[in-house]
Amino acid sequence: MRKVAVAGLAAALGVVVAGCGSGSSDSGGKSTVTMWMYPVIDDQVKSKAFWGKVEKDYEAKNPTVDVKIDLQPWDGRQEKVTTALVSKKGFDLVVLGPDQIPQYAKQGTISPVDDVVAASKASYLPNALTALTVDGKLYGVPIYQTITAPIFNKKLFADAGVKEMPDTWAEVMEAAPKLAAKKTPIFMYTGAPEVSLNLSFFPILWSNGGTVFSPDGKKAAFNGPEGVQSLQYLLDLQKIGGLPENAATLLNTVEGSPLAQGKVGFYHAAANVSAEQLGAAIGEENVAVGLPIEGTKRVAFGIPGALILPKHVKNPEAAKKFAEYVASPEVAAGLSKESGYFPARTDAELGELSATAKEFEKSLEFAFPGDTHPLARQVMALLSPEIQAALQGKKTAKQALDDAAKQADGLLTSAG
Repeated sequence: MRKVAVAGLAAALGVVVAGCGSGSSDSGGKSTVTMWMYPVIDDQVKSKAFWGKVEKDYEAKNPTVDVKIDLQPWDGRQEKVTTALVSKKGFDLVVLGPDQIPQYAKQGTISPVDDVVAASKASYLPNALTALTVDGKLYGVPIYQTITAPIFNKKLFADAGVKEMPDTWAEVMEAAPKLAAKKTPIFMYTGAPEVSLNLSFFPILWSNGGTVFSPDGKKAAFNGPEGVQSLQYLLDLQKIGGLPENAATLLNTVEGSPLAQGKVGFYHAAANVSAEQLGAAIGEENVAVGLPIEGTKRVAFGIPGALILPKHVKNPEAAKKFAEYVASPEVAAGLSKESGYFPARTDAELGELSATAKEFEKSLEFAFPGDTHPLARQVMALLSPEIQAALQGKKTAKQALDDAAKQADGLLTSAG
């Protein structure tokens, strides 16, 4: 058994963080399973302790297996994982999200894992399994589930004479002039291109029935009627003082934001930790957590984190068995406690949740992982600056979305 390794130094030196990865066997006849884990647990000390215990406990029950958990940084994850898969070395399991899986499934570098969850499939969140499925095959074993929900400054709404927090986009528009009369924008829209559209524009698009891609994935669909309606909604809200003046360049970090400064009414796609940060800034008694804002439906961005199995693994059965252990109710419950995320299964015993966590839990049924596509991130990079241009008054809603769609269609066509 080896203690959990922090890969930062090796990465800095340009060394492949692999050890005896890819299901190798050492001289003692043990099978080696190497897993790349990321800062799902923000506190590095707690992360190292938690994964060290997972490693030790599993090896105690499986003495013929040597587990090596490498704690990797988020930075450069995509590049490192792609390189490892192409070079066929580096890890036997790695944590990825639904948006990254389709491209690797298409490349044929990862293997289905339906058999890993088969015995306990009914215990997993259906949304989590759906999010990790490509062409009818499951490519990830879910080990945690993220969720977002709107968080409100109740005091600002009360001061403006709004007794109930808005529950629909129509109610947001209706309440906006009342807060604007107090020089308070109602909605902290975060339009900086660095912000994932999954946490800014797309939740509005999805709630209005729109999608990013056409059903066959070959063309952009965000410039359809639902998309134009969604962006025009933001521009209309902006005209009546419903958005911060710097909405086009605003980041979605809550700490230090207009929301935390008590200068804006709500943010629509916050994580649990953001609600805690807001409570620390303005007082817990002034924070409310709502269900996803409704348009024609409710949609909350939320993704499962899952263990992915490379196709090149030499001992897939050993890797699958360890993946099943990491996804077990006991380990999932411990990970939830340390990370603040929810388990991706219903049989993990969490004990008493905080009041804030209970409110976020209500949004799990509306969880949506985004429009998964091999080029999702590249298309997002094309669309973000066009939405920003519209917010800066340089383009109309339709112009901005049509211009982005033209670029996206070119990209999709060239990629085949």
